[in-house]
Amino acid sequence: MAVQTYRDLEVWQKSMDMVEEIYRLTKRFPKDEMFGLTSQIRRASVSVPANIAEGYGRLHRKEYINHLSIAQGSLLEAETHLQIAVRLEYLDREQVKQAWGLMQDVGKMLRRLISALRD
Repeated sequence: MAVQTYRDLEVWQKSMDMVEEIYRLTKRFPKDEMFGLTSQIRRASVSVPANIAEGYGRLHRKEYINHLSIAQGSLLEAETHLQIAVRLEYLDREQVKQAWGLMQDVGKMLRRLISALRD
């Protein structure tokens, strides 16, 4: 199937799945983290599909790659926040397995897409 919009990109679709999972997980965080870690991890995760979409809409390939790079950085930021949540015992490793799996998949897809656009 030909890509006609950013919504057709598997990396965008999977990153949207990741955002949903992050929101489900962060509902379990303590209420006093609402403006701290909860806000930070949600913001970082939402940035991933948003930057994929924004980059897709840019006119120049270099701009697209730049937005994909920003998405990659946001992904790593969200992953770090998730690791912090585990270390603080807001979540256990079993609870975050699905989110980490999605994050790994999205990261691989982003790297492949960036590489393909650079060729």
